[in-house]
Amino acid sequence: MKQTILERKTVQTIAETLVIAFIGVVAWTAHSTGIALLLFPELAALSHDVITRPRGKWANQPWRLVLTPTVTAIIGLYLTRHLSYGALNIALIVALSLICIKLMKSTIAPAISAGVLPMVLGERSWLYPCAIFLGLALLAIVFLLWRQFGVGNDHPSRSEAEHSELVDALEAPAHDRFWIIGLMTFVLILGAAAQITGLRFLLFPPLIVMAYELFGHPEIPGWMKHPVLFPIVCLLTASIGLITHHALHANFIAVMTTVLCSVVILRLFDVHMPPALAVGLLPFVMTAPDYRFPLSVLLGTVALTLYFFGYKRLRQRYSTEFVPENFVKPQNA
Repeated sequence: MKQTILERKTVQTIAETLVIAFIGVVAWTAHSTGIALLLFPELAALSHDVITRPRGKWANQPWRLVLTPTVTAIIGLYLTRHLSYGALNIALIVALSLICIKLMKSTIAPAISAGVLPMVLGERSWLYPCAIFLGLALLAIVFLLWRQFGVGNDHPSRSEAEHSELVDALEAPAHDRFWIIGLMTFVLILGAAAQITGLRFLLFPPLIVMAYELFGHPEIPGWMKHPVLFPIVCLLTASIGLITHHALHANFIAVMTTVLCSVVILRLFDVHMPPALAVGLLPFVMTAPDYRFPLSVLLGTVALTLYFFGYKRLRQRYSTEFVPENFVKPQNA
């Protein structure tokens, strides 16, 4: 029996409330213990996706959800302890994270962010991968309990089912022929700009996750159906995170307020963009965040948008050039 629209919206609201409460508990624990990186920003993205879509692709691999970001976090931290900040070193971490995702047969793209974050923040403590593991293990437990005993949406509407299929396609392994070239070139270019200007968050970690989704699946519109919304949504969540961080003294109330406002923004713009939630939490793991953070986010997202459309045009032109002029599509016999 299909759920009514009201019932489906109620389930969605309960799920998002659970996400906010979960992040609040993690933030309170991080504040109480002094281990700030227990609040791994991508926890917001991962928890929102798996709890609101309990039958989705990320949700169907709970152990990889825990292990993949933990392994990439160890890789990223090890390289950060031995290498200085720079575009080439960021690209190396991204490449190794992608290899790790491939070898583990995982689709947990935020693991890339877990690998890059230590380099961007200058984090050198081995508590970092431990914090990643603990936060994700708690998320896996909460999610499994929610899927088992919570209010499920086993009978989605046709539009919801189609939307979920689209999101699953974006979270599937990349399949575009030249995606790795497009992604790594983008990382090197924007990483070099971040290195030269000193604005490390020009290439903020969730941006690399979004770039991975775009270049791996360029034919899927997703949240790029209205590309102007991409920089606006990320700018808004980044600004809210910065404002609440300063106004509410970076406590768990500020974190919960940030996630709540970010969820509302995604609803208002009607987009499924989990990494935008992670953007809002970045100020809570940064040292003395200021106006340069949302400015960097805006410039980075605009750069990705322009680069992506340039990449798509070049890709289409390249494909067209290799089609013979006298090619005739065969008809069915």
